[in-house]
Amino acid sequence: MSGHSKWATIKRKKEKTDAARGKIFTKLLKEVMTAAKLGGGNEDANPRLKTAMLKAKSSNVPMENITKAKLKGSGELPGVSYEDINYEGYGPGGVAIIIETMTDNKVRTVGEVRHIFTRYGGNLGENGSVSWMFKKLGQIIIDANGKNEDQVMEDALEAGAEDMKIEDDKFIIMTAYEDYLSVCDKLEKKYEFESNEITMISDNSVKVPSDKVKNLFSLLEGLEDLDDVEGVYNNADIEDGDIEAME
Repeated sequence: MSGHSKWATIKRKKEKTDAARGKIFTKLLKEVMTAAKLGGGNEDANPRLKTAMLKAKSSNVPMENITKAKLKGSGELPGVSYEDINYEGYGPGGVAIIIETMTDNKVRTVGEVRHIFTRYGGNLGENGSVSWMFKKLGQIIIDANGKNEDQVMEDALEAGAEDMKIEDDKFIIMTAYEDYLSVCDKLEKKYEFESNEITMISDNSVKVPSDKVKNLFSLLEGLEDLDDVEGVYNNADIEDGDIEAME
């Protein structure tokens, strides 16, 4: 899980920059629209929609925009139709990568994803080639400043979380996929979330040689920057020194 944690930390820093440009808003609102389209506009009866709205809210997307995206998805307002497509492959050093996309043009999306893999020394694989290594989990991040670690841990476990750790002055709380929404509901009454999301984590990590780290990061960032990409997950194990050299 160490590689996931390090990439996730870098990604959170990057998301703040993206959020300042409003770029991340578009991706979050697309997920709200698609969730509403597939499961209806009632978030209490549609867990995916509720999750999408929670994530958008935690990223400071205006509620007016979230509501409009929900109404577009449910058909109450006109909007573009998107579909979910996942891609899988291997990056430099043999790192397994899963890419979640939401697109209105499959030909465009696969072409862009393939281009990024080829450019940075990766290989786009077949469906199922790496997904068996990963499992879905819920992740909630809370700023640790001014909070008692033992108390937050107790509250998290009582809410139904599986584990908690502290990293970069953040409490990172992990939940089972099926418990994610109920844990969010309980903890948001006591704490303000820095972020909350469904993520994918592999128990089998791959040690990345130092000379492959730069290309791997360029590949991951390139995928993240694609407009149709909603999430990128990997099983890289990267040395702290190599991380510092990249910053």
